[in-house]
Amino acid sequence: MEPFDLAVVGGGAAGFMTAITAAENGVKRIIILEGTSKLMEKIRISGGGRCNVTNATWIPTELVENYPRGGIQLLESFNRFASGDVFDWFEKKGLKLKIEEDLRVFPVSNSSSDVIDCLRKSALSKNVEILTKCYVKEILKTPDNIFKIFSLKEETVITKNIILSTGGHPSGYKLAQNLGHSIVKPVPSLFTFSTKEPNLDECSGVSIKGIDIEIKLNNKIFQNRGDLLITHWGFSGPAVLKLSSIAARELFSHKYKFNLIIKWSVLSYEELKEKINFLRLNKGKMNLINNRPVSLLTKRLWIFLLNKIGIDKEKKWADLMAYERDKMINTLMRDKYLISGKGPFGEEFVTSGGVKINEVNFKTMESLICPGLFFAGEVLDVDGITGGFNFQHCWTSGWIAGMAVSKLNHKVTNQ
Repeated sequence: MEPFDLAVVGGGAAGFMTAITAAENGVKRIIILEGTSKLMEKIRISGGGRCNVTNATWIPTELVENYPRGGIQLLESFNRFASGDVFDWFEKKGLKLKIEEDLRVFPVSNSSSDVIDCLRKSALSKNVEILTKCYVKEILKTPDNIFKIFSLKEETVITKNIILSTGGHPSGYKLAQNLGHSIVKPVPSLFTFSTKEPNLDECSGVSIKGIDIEIKLNNKIFQNRGDLLITHWGFSGPAVLKLSSIAARELFSHKYKFNLIIKWSVLSYEELKEKINFLRLNKGKMNLINNRPVSLLTKRLWIFLLNKIGIDKEKKWADLMAYERDKMINTLMRDKYLISGKGPFGEEFVTSGGVKINEVNFKTMESLICPGLFFAGEVLDVDGITGGFNFQHCWTSGWIAGMAVSKLNHKVTNQ
């Protein structure tokens, strides 16, 4: 049996990018092995079915700041193939993209199916073989540096090079371990927060822009500023999702029970004190409910906060006592909520953890332990915040791996 030049284990974003890049650069025999019946399922469901392809953060030094785990290795990778390169790559293949106000990039059609079709057609046009329902249970490397891949179908695939692009699926970690790699225990990242705070659900659907939130765990302080969404179970929105990613490992170790601190005002303590004193002196006849000291707060949220503080919403500003003013300021500056767990729907889309990145050569994505073995995407201990950054890493690592395999193939061919 003639071995394949490259076998891709995992038919997702990273796997397809690797296969297409290798094929377009001279690698002839490539096969993609997908364990499920559906290809690129995460692409299909991402972004509410629109697929957030990447993020229009063009400068690599700025791009890398959106990855809590990855470090300097990602800067090297993005200097070779960054978000602008991804944008051009898809557009040259006929997929028109658009940049939204928050810099997220989507297909103009708003359909993730178009992203899938683009990748599938690009692979098939280069004669990449694709097998679904081919769950890989074992990989062995022979003394002559050939990989034997065994699937549940009792089929055996022989290949010179292999890439693991299995995402956050446990099977990929097991395969990597069996080939000599260490695994950083995967934990959830990018999730919402649940709280049992009384009456907060009355503010469900309220969204506030540019809010500072904070978590303190193990004498470490994790902070983020962004848009906050109040839900019927607690807190969501970009601010929360990013904070969950930044603090993923500490939150896991605390079983997702912690205090979330919210700063409802962009003003300093003294500025807020001056604003409230101004209202007492100049708007004294108005009820608290009708004149909010922080313009960002909706009426529903302001009523909730007044009830939480214990101040009658019908009270006039002139009648506000000094101790009530202080309670109001303290709440608006550092409002505390006991978080009881992750959001109820298991909405986490990304894991923190995977193959240790110091065991991989990020110039090629090849294993430093097992030559001929490559990695791309979420199987590595690399993860980004919400906004298209995780797919960006899939495209970048897949492209680098595909280029590296093509260079190896070219070298062997010319020998």
